[in-house]
Amino acid sequence: MDRDQLTHHIQDAMAAKGLSYAWVAEAAGLSPVFTTAALLGQMALPADAAARVADLLDLPEAATGLARIPSRGSLGMAVPTDPLMYRFYEIVQVYGTTLKALIEEEFGDGIMSAIDFDMAISRQPDPKGDRVKVEMTGKFLPYKKS
Repeated sequence: MDRDQLTHHIQDAMAAKGLSYAWVAEAAGLSPVFTTAALLGQMALPADAAARVADLLDLPEAATGLARIPSRGSLGMAVPTDPLMYRFYEIVQVYGTTLKALIEEEFGDGIMSAIDFDMAISRQPDPKGDRVKVEMTGKFLPYKKS
């Protein structure tokens, strides 16, 4: 079974059992962001966590696929068309140069790691309508000068 098929089987099993990503992450013993990324095919779960998730979902064939190193960033399109995903793309299009300039001003010439990386998503109450709070931290990696 290819990774896209596995993702669909996982989503179907979660829906049939009424499971949330946060609940599966707790059962896996991992963070919700990392576990969700793995369930959607962008990360590899440790073998023991993959086995727990496969058991939880009654998908024994999922354990191997969930532990396999994926081809990351494989959304299959240059510009996402899903409205929520497009907004993140739009944020990078509008504020990417600002983020780059401010990070370089603070840290120097380099990049923020997406490997040594943490992300949290939470709800922030607001009288005008709840807000989505996305926090990201990544290790700064300076470019070598030699």
